[in-house]
Amino acid sequence: METVTSKDGTTIAFDTFGKGNPLILVTGALGKRPPKEENQLAKLLSEHFTVIEYDRRGRGDSTDTQPYAVEREIEDIDTLIDHVGGSAYLYGMSSGAILALETTQKLSSKVTKLALYEPPFIVDDSRPPLPENYVKDLYQANVEEDREKAILIFFKQALLIPDEYIEPMRQSPMWDDMKSVAHTLAYDGVIVQDHLRGEKWSDDMWSNVTMPTCVICGEHTEEFMFKSGQILADDLANSQFKSLAGQSHNVDATVLAPTLIEFFTQTKTTEKA
Repeated sequence: METVTSKDGTTIAFDTFGKGNPLILVTGALGKRPPKEENQLAKLLSEHFTVIEYDRRGRGDSTDTQPYAVEREIEDIDTLIDHVGGSAYLYGMSSGAILALETTQKLSSKVTKLALYEPPFIVDDSRPPLPENYVKDLYQANVEEDREKAILIFFKQALLIPDEYIEPMRQSPMWDDMKSVAHTLAYDGVIVQDHLRGEKWSDDMWSNVTMPTCVICGEHTEEFMFKSGQILADDLANSQFKSLAGQSHNVDATVLAPTLIEFFTQTKTTEKA
């Protein structure tokens, strides 16, 4: 494990794999840096890149500084980019994909390529938007120090998981792992809240995202994410869309890795006229 210190003094913990052009992985809600020996995706990518897998603030071995703001998470990534030489590829997963996209909009001169797996935009009425009080309810769960309550809010309001599927999950070993980072669900809520209202982003929202970008969705993912992924790829200046056969939101690293390797190593561009 290595660490860097972000602009506000937060310690960001990370692991480094392989060598080559630096590639920073940005996880989504409830994600954290896995044990190094178990990090299958990073290992597969490390044959081609210097892979940075980090704990987002408040998770794992990283510290936390209040109050939370998306800008602080962007500063964390900026600090990691500076650590690896001043420029990097970014890969973001789910809400981490939206964070990676927001980061690229702000740090466009430092992000040389961008890959996004299923950013959960809601751009129409194909599924209900987030409830208005979603983030407020998550923060209230934090005030009450009730991490299980935060998970249930996330499952029921954001993922729309029926009650009958939740109880078996509560009995599984992964429940305690989720509880260890459940307080950061409010942070992901802040990141996504303006993008899950059932309205498409403004025309200039991603105007600085002009570097080669790949938007990826699983063949069997939910319709709203697949559709919004295609729309995003169409809107970005220099982008492509990939569908992974047989995959859903819980993507298999052995299927994802070849697509990321192909994209990050290719030299052709897809810039639109």
